[in-house]
Amino acid sequence: MQQIINFIIKNSYRLLFLLLLGISFSLIIKSHSYHRSEYVNSANSVVGAYYEKVNEVNEYFSLKQKNKDLASENALLKELLFNKKDTILVSKTLFRNDLNNYNVVVAKVVKNTFNTRENYITINSGKNSGIEVDMGVVNDKGIVGLIEKTSTNFSTIQSVLNTKSKINAKIKNSNHFGSLIWDGRNVGFAQLIDVPRLASLKHGDSIVTGGNSDIFPENIPIGKIDKIFIDKKTNYYTINIRLFNDMTSLGYVYVIENKRKKEKQQLETATTAPKQ
Repeated sequence: MQQIINFIIKNSYRLLFLLLLGISFSLIIKSHSYHRSEYVNSANSVVGAYYEKVNEVNEYFSLKQKNKDLASENALLKELLFNKKDTILVSKTLFRNDLNNYNVVVAKVVKNTFNTRENYITINSGKNSGIEVDMGVVNDKGIVGLIEKTSTNFSTIQSVLNTKSKINAKIKNSNHFGSLIWDGRNVGFAQLIDVPRLASLKHGDSIVTGGNSDIFPENIPIGKIDKIFIDKKTNYYTINIRLFNDMTSLGYVYVIENKRKKEKQQLETATTAPKQ
């Protein structure tokens, strides 16, 4: 307490000056409308800037929840897209009960390998979310891989960057089919093999998922043709594909359930089974 008193006594002139200065400003602001309006505007600017910064901080910390909300919304939009023959919706009142062929589950990547020949991805959704083995996985840019194994709350994905991966794909402009594989060399490229020589193709053509797949809906983006070779052993095309996806940087993904897959497979098995 004595220190405070000593401080006031030592700086009494300065404190008196600041007090009188404050009173003078107050009288000027109260007695002159121009000065009052300038003061209010300045105060509003300072307060506005303060609240703007506070809002920016709040928005930053709420990004995680916003990302989850956007991912869930995208999952619904993808269901709408996968269950339509084209991208034009017949009705504006289309709900989940109207979606007959595909379900979409949103999940977040918690681990991703891309520096081995057999790369896998781990996501934070499993059996509790309805995820099963051999479901397809995509994100906003294209295909990611296939569900390899599941536990209660997690699943592993066989990445497109896996030398065991083999996915039905086609050249979008010509509808000629092939098998998408990975040769284990470059994380930015995959290969489309067994494409017949009759196929019309050129550099830059788009490669998408094929209609023969029981896992992926047709026409999901994969990449663009980078180089074209002829396999001397098979006399078929082997095409180097520049992937749309950056497989080294994955966030939220979407797991696709084909609800008619089992029915189709059972019918095909019964058709090809030997007759008694």
